[in-house]
Amino acid sequence: MSMGAYDEDEHERREQKTSTIDADFESGRSEYEGTVSYDTGESAEALLDQFKQLQGK
Repeated sequence: MSMGAYDEDEHERREQKTSTIDADFESGRSEYEGTVSYDTGESAEALLDQFKQLQGK
């Protein structure tokens, strides 16, 4: 069979594979505990000053 040729058996196999629904998962929401932190680096004013310098103002 050449590349790109129509294969009816493969088409049917893929159709069956994609038409089935996997309902074996738990439908409830997962709960996570912990903290998130991030460092923005410079203050907003310092960033605005840097932006103005880059714009040539």
